[in-house]
Amino acid sequence: MRLFNKLALAAASLVLLNTAAVSAKEKVGEATLVKTRVTGDGTILAYQAPVHRDERIQTSNTGLGEFLFRDGTKFAVGWNSNVVIDEFVFNDSNTVKKLSLHAARGSFRWISGKSKSSAYQIVTPAGTLGVRGTGLDIYVGAGGVTAIVLLEGAAQFCGNNGCQELRRRCDMVLATPSGGVGTPEQVNRDVLNVLGSPRALPFLSGEQRLSRSFRRVTNGCGMSAAAQRRTERGDSGREAPGRSGGDNGNGGGGGDDNGGGVFN
Repeated sequence: MRLFNKLALAAASLVLLNTAAVSAKEKVGEATLVKTRVTGDGTILAYQAPVHRDERIQTSNTGLGEFLFRDGTKFAVGWNSNVVIDEFVFNDSNTVKKLSLHAARGSFRWISGKSKSSAYQIVTPAGTLGVRGTGLDIYVGAGGVTAIVLLEGAAQFCGNNGCQELRRRCDMVLATPSGGVGTPEQVNRDVLNVLGSPRALPFLSGEQRLSRSFRRVTNGCGMSAAAQRRTERGDSGREAPGRSGGDNGNGGGGGDDNGGGVFN
């Protein structure tokens, strides 16, 4: 009888362990685009590869991955990035109670899905981002310095000194782990110098191009090189005083701005 009980207990324990393993590996979304090298927990991902709760997604120095979660949330991971799908709790087949990501390093674009805004949370070294019906870009650089740029909707970023609301399109906040979060201001290319990297915010600057499903109506926030050249020339189309040379023969297609009417 004792032997039977021990065997039954061992079998029950095995079932629980297998159930936990299956739950931990439950599919929460899939890759919709992969360029160069993108891995999930060290395994190279390909188009339509599943992604799972607790999975760490990393990209190479030139990598780009786009993901679609089961509630319709879209998430892009730019080059040299590292992010973990911390928490994913289903509400039903189309929505979630909780979707939490931990962005440790790199560049990201987020477009909310069909779940309630309270379900979404993105954690960075400098603070926590709450999103509400939102499209936004995120950059996490050296030392945990973090930039959040609002593209659509509204968001709140909370650091060790309190919270700041982003309400206007192209609003940006900068934050550090020790200094907290600053006040919102309109983003421009000068932020690349502040962040110490010309590769920061590559989807807005035009350095990395996303697929059409990740681009929505906006003015690009003036971050692209083409938009910067137009600003320097002024409305007349002439170069500002002290500048010469024009566009170096690159033509007038506005390729860096993706037509000027969508997210870069």
